[in-house]
Amino acid sequence: MDSGRAVTSKLPDVGTTIFTVMSQLAHETGAINLAQGFPSFEPPKGLTERIAWHLDHGANQYAPMTGIPALRRAIAEKTLRLQGREVDVETEITVCTGATEGLFSAIQAVVHAGDEVIVIDPAYDSYEPAVRLAGGITRHVPLRIADDGHDFELDLQRLEETLNTKTRLIILNFPHNPTGAILSAADLDGLADLLRGTDILLLSDEVYEHIVFDGAAHLSLLRHDELWERTLVVSSFGKTFHATGWKLGYCIAPQTLSTEFRKVHQFTTFSVSTPMQYGIADFLDSDPDFYLRLPAFYQEKRDQFCDLLEGSRFRLKPARSTFFQIMDYADISDADDLSLCKRWTQDIGVASIPLSVFCETPFTGSRLRFCFAKDDATLEEAARRLRSL
Repeated sequence: MDSGRAVTSKLPDVGTTIFTVMSQLAHETGAINLAQGFPSFEPPKGLTERIAWHLDHGANQYAPMTGIPALRRAIAEKTLRLQGREVDVETEITVCTGATEGLFSAIQAVVHAGDEVIVIDPAYDSYEPAVRLAGGITRHVPLRIADDGHDFELDLQRLEETLNTKTRLIILNFPHNPTGAILSAADLDGLADLLRGTDILLLSDEVYEHIVFDGAAHLSLLRHDELWERTLVVSSFGKTFHATGWKLGYCIAPQTLSTEFRKVHQFTTFSVSTPMQYGIADFLDSDPDFYLRLPAFYQEKRDQFCDLLEGSRFRLKPARSTFFQIMDYADISDADDLSLCKRWTQDIGVASIPLSVFCETPFTGSRLRFCFAKDDATLEEAARRLRSL
C-alpha cells in the first residue's frame, strides 16, 4: 500500500461528536458530566440475571439476522399494548445494534443520490452524515419556539414550505432530544395531510418513547394508519433499561420497507448480541410493566433537579419528556453556548451540551442541555455549582 497516497474523505467537515468532546473534557477536568446522555443507574437485576443465565446456557452463537423470535414477539406485544398497532413478528420487526445502526441502515435503504431529506432542528448529529453517505441532501426545518419562550413544537408550516418533488424522507425525533418536545394528535393529522398523495417516507426516532411526563402519552407514528404505511420507527432498549452501553434497539416498519431495511442491516451488522436478546425477551415477559414505571421514575428526577435550581439565575420550564433539561442562561452571560459550556466545565466543574451544534442556524439562543438521569448526590452537587453562577 502506498502510505503517501492521499485519502479523500467522504465527510471532510465532520469531526469528533460533541458528546465525545464534552465527556472527554469532563474526564480531564474532573467535572460532573451532565453532558452525555447516559444514566448513572444500573439495569434491573432481573434483567441482568436472565442475560447471565443465557450466557451459561448456550446462547453465544449468531442470532437470526432479524432478531430472535422471542424478542420480536415481545416487541410486537409491547407495540400493540401501547400504540394499538398490530405488527407482523416475521416481516415487520428487526432487532438492531442500537438505534444509531437502525437509523443508519434505514437512511441507506431508502435514500438515493440527489434525494432530499428533511431533518428537524435541533437534530441528532448522526442524521446528516448518514444522509450524505447515501448521496442525499439534507434540508433543515427548525422547531418552533412556543409562545411561552420555553417549549418547542413541530412547525408544520415551515415543513410544508420545504417539501418539494425531490423530498424523499423526513426524519422525526419525538420525544425530542434535546428539547423534550412531544407530538400531538393534531401534529400526526397535520403530517398526514401534508404527505397525502406523495411518496415521501418518514423515519421516526423514538428512543425516548417511555419517558414522557405529567400524564402525557407518547403518540408514536405507529398509531396513525396513514402515516404507518410510509414510516420506519426506530427505538432503543438502552434508554429503557438504563443500559446505553449494550447498543440494542429495533426497527418497526411495514413489510415492504422492512425488506429494504434488512438488505442494508444484514451487511451493516448482520445480527445482534444473542444472550442480551434472550435476556430482554425473558424480562419483558416477566415484568411487562417495567417501562410503564419509567415516566414516574424520571419525572421524580426531573422535579428534583428543577427544585434544586430554585434560586439560580437560569430560566427553565420542566422538560416534557426525555431525561434532559433545557436551561436558558441569558441572565448570566451573553457568550455563545459552545464556548460557555466548555468554560463552565472547566471553571465550575459541570459539563453540559450546547444546542447550537445540532442546528444549521443557531436559532435556539442561550440554551444548554443538562442530563438529569443521575443519582441524588450528583444532581445536588451539580445544582449547587450551577446556583453559584
